[in-house]
Amino acid sequence: MAFPLGRVTAAAVIAVLTVAGCSRDPGEAPAEPGTLRATAAIDFDLPDAQRYHRTATYPVHLNKPAADPVDAETVAEISTVTPDGNTVIYTDAAGKRVGFLDLRDPADPVGLGTLSLSELGHADDQPTSVATVGEYVMVVVDTTGGNFATPSGRVDVVRVADRTRVHSIDLGGQPDSIAVAPDGSFAAIAIENQRDEEFTPPGGDEGDLPQPPSGFVQLLDLTGAPQTWTPRRVDFDVDAARAAGLDTPDDLEPEYVSVNARGQVAVTLQENNGIAIIDGRSGDVQKIFSAGTKSVTGIDTAEDGRIDQTGSITDIPREPDAIGWIDDTHVASANEGDWKGGTRGWSVFDTGTGEVVWDAGNSIEQLAVRTGLHNESRSEAKGPEPEGLAITEIGGRPVALVASERSNFVAVYDVNDPAAPQFRQILPTTPGPEGILPIPARGLVVVSSETDDAESGVRAAVNVYGFGDRYAGSSVFPSLVSGDVDGTPIGWGALGALAADPADENRLYTATDVAYGPARILGIDLTQTPALIDTEVPVTDDGRPVALDVEGVAARPGGGFVLAVEGEDGPGNELVFVNTDGAVERRVSLPPDVASGLGGQGLEGVAVDGDAVWVALQREVKTDPAGVARLGRYNPAADTWEWFGYPLESTGVDGDWIGLSEIQVHDGALLVLERDKLNGPDARVKAIYRVAMPDRAAETGTLPVLPKTLARNLLPDLQTGRGYTQEKVEGFAVAGNGRLYVVTDNDGLDDANGETVFLDLGPAADALQGA
Repeated sequence: MAFPLGRVTAAAVIAVLTVAGCSRDPGEAPAEPGTLRATAAIDFDLPDAQRYHRTATYPVHLNKPAADPVDAETVAEISTVTPDGNTVIYTDAAGKRVGFLDLRDPADPVGLGTLSLSELGHADDQPTSVATVGEYVMVVVDTTGGNFATPSGRVDVVRVADRTRVHSIDLGGQPDSIAVAPDGSFAAIAIENQRDEEFTPPGGDEGDLPQPPSGFVQLLDLTGAPQTWTPRRVDFDVDAARAAGLDTPDDLEPEYVSVNARGQVAVTLQENNGIAIIDGRSGDVQKIFSAGTKSVTGIDTAEDGRIDQTGSITDIPREPDAIGWIDDTHVASANEGDWKGGTRGWSVFDTGTGEVVWDAGNSIEQLAVRTGLHNESRSEAKGPEPEGLAITEIGGRPVALVASERSNFVAVYDVNDPAAPQFRQILPTTPGPEGILPIPARGLVVVSSETDDAESGVRAAVNVYGFGDRYAGSSVFPSLVSGDVDGTPIGWGALGALAADPADENRLYTATDVAYGPARILGIDLTQTPALIDTEVPVTDDGRPVALDVEGVAARPGGGFVLAVEGEDGPGNELVFVNTDGAVERRVSLPPDVASGLGGQGLEGVAVDGDAVWVALQREVKTDPAGVARLGRYNPAADTWEWFGYPLESTGVDGDWIGLSEIQVHDGALLVLERDKLNGPDARVKAIYRVAMPDRAAETGTLPVLPKTLARNLLPDLQTGRGYTQEKVEGFAVAGNGRLYVVTDNDGLDDANGETVFLDLGPAADALQGA
């Protein structure tokens, strides 16, 4: 039976369906066509002079000792900088060392090697924090070695110039963070004496408090030579903590410290859900108060594969982690949570009254969704989990930097009015950003990340950003965002395809793959900056949303779409024809002899050429020659297939492979996207190749292999953002406006940093060689 490819119009897909992105139940029937398109809720388009620019991303495994295996875990958690602003020093708890990084050129950090703590103490010693004072770096070391009942720690004072320890100071407990007073007169160190999460106290559950001994704060006077520096212990009054409403006041756990110009120390008591203010000069505890609870609506609280922002949390303790002084009477806290709480945001407190003057509510999570950084695997836990926080200045105005540990970004806010912070910008990071180090004298911010996954090639790194025109030059993030419907952003991520709209020259289509279900076709408005996802059409079968691993999408000129769906095995691969409302009209499986020769990597691209449909298979069919993938031409009217071979590039890297990720028809030829499985500094093959359009396949059983020519090397394009080079460049299209666009698949943040790169490479006639 003939199956016409039809014609699609822009008006037909204005149906903004809210299956996964908005407030209604994901299982409801689709909305009626004609709903208004989503609109941009945040202006991300800042001038270069008013924004941070990423200048470099330095993977810290490059700074490990040469004798260490390349895949050995190494991280960067907390960092500090020498007084001249040129040498960054970071903690590497996994490697039990501290690292040194030359930052004289922010665009080209240079590793200066590491200092192993085993050389200064025991092999089990772990650094928890670092801070510089004059020519020295104070390395805070946890020497507990897993013996939670008898916690211990020290501060090693190391001369930076020759990395010689000149003094060591016993802390009397297990330390966490350190902060130096702005005038350099003293340092405050949080002695957490952290709980054992596998221990069950009498009458409690596993990991509960109390687990003595209680924590405290050490104040370290820094006058004179290091050998004369003396600690002063500050204990908290249990009755005062109880009166303030803190949880388990007889076992307080200080987490993070910050010192203001008055010499006041703000301390978070995370598991106890409290904040304390100490006079750093006298050692008096001036105030202790509860961080309170928060109810948050419009968030995703179910780990079900859907971006479903209809969940809520009620009366949850904030349990703040990092803290910073905005001014002398206001502090900001990142409410990560550790024991019973975590409210997915950050707050501002009046330190005089202990009252909350502002709270982020669901805005951090909405920011993650809006920029494609939603981490579905954390939905039932603490969502984006803000952990790190620092305060700096831009043009004399205080600015808060808030790090999302699970969604891999830093949000930037103007906090000149502490009661009304204003969002400015989002900075993408490598996974697990924790330490935020402003270097205001140079207009820099350094973010260290603590997640290292050598197996997937996503390594911990030091991320560097510079403010203003002098640091401009990298591509801007975000380059793609979603609009809001009824105050809720359209959920998106894991984009494995791009397609032009036949009727609107400034419009593209893309689709979410299996990382976020159910399958949806998203419309992109190219006239907006950044480009705006403003429509979503759920794919439905018999009226119900359906989960599909969509790896290719093509708009049919006569109406509707063709989807390339990758199966878990060969027979699961199919072409799915849907109408303009996303309803499945026809499914077409691959021929049995082809499907049986595929593993878990099959259909990866689809394109429409007149009455024909072209597809790309990512990897070789088992019966075909090694290094040859397949391109297929399907005739919907006759229900027939023709197959052609495509010669893949080669790789000699262990664990790597080369495959296809997209196919398009342009100027009478086939354009094919080919990539390797590598990312970061290891990435080598990310390119578009041109293949002459074949007339017909050979009638014999021999697979004709088509010659290819390079049309564009995409690797330099992917590196313009100066971030961690993405592995999965999986979609490209030439829009009706004649420009070439490329998108990466962020894998839903699974074994990836989550950053989506959406590139406008200019007119295809200029961007493609031989065009």
